[in-house]
Amino acid sequence: MPIMPGTHKLGPENASLRIETKRRGAAAKAGHDLVIEVRSWQATLEVSEDANQSRLVLSADSGSMEVIEGTGGIKALTDEDKIEIKKTLEDEVLQPGPVEFKSIPVTPSEEGRIEVTGELSMNGNAHRLDFDLELGPEGAVSARATLKQSDWGIEPYSGLFGTLKVRDEIEVVGEASLPSGR
Repeated sequence: MPIMPGTHKLGPENASLRIETKRRGAAAKAGHDLVIEVRSWQATLEVSEDANQSRLVLSADSGSMEVIEGTGGIKALTDEDKIEIKKTLEDEVLQPGPVEFKSIPVTPSEEGRIEVTGELSMNGNAHRLDFDLELGPEGAVSARATLKQSDWGIEPYSGLFGTLKVRDEIEVVGEASLPSGR
């Protein structure tokens, strides 16, 4: 079912924005694959009757990231571990600051998908980013974009003398429920 035309405001109160990381390296078994939630963000999805006039704009504060889950590893991730990871994120990976995405007009694709192309700006760098909005039943909308951290001047985390690393590619996942159309 298509999304109802209009301007849809999204944020933590009615949607989710998460980052998923994976580990690599000789000591990968010691680390955790992480799910990190962005707590301060807002997006506007403008859906026009003419789909070629639809747009998506998103802004987020990278300092609002919170680790909500860690899987794998030798031991379970504790609350203290999550606090330490947040500190490391801010000190060594991506200092707190604005992250912005602005699409050029989105393109309707096969049934249930909208292709989104735009520019993602963060860490003083801006690059093109492409992803799909997946339209589900009853207004469900989800998106998954793969980012290569180094493209934005971010050095992926490395620990244990370089034997435990976060993969350069991370996944950014958004999910929301919007009013559905006719």
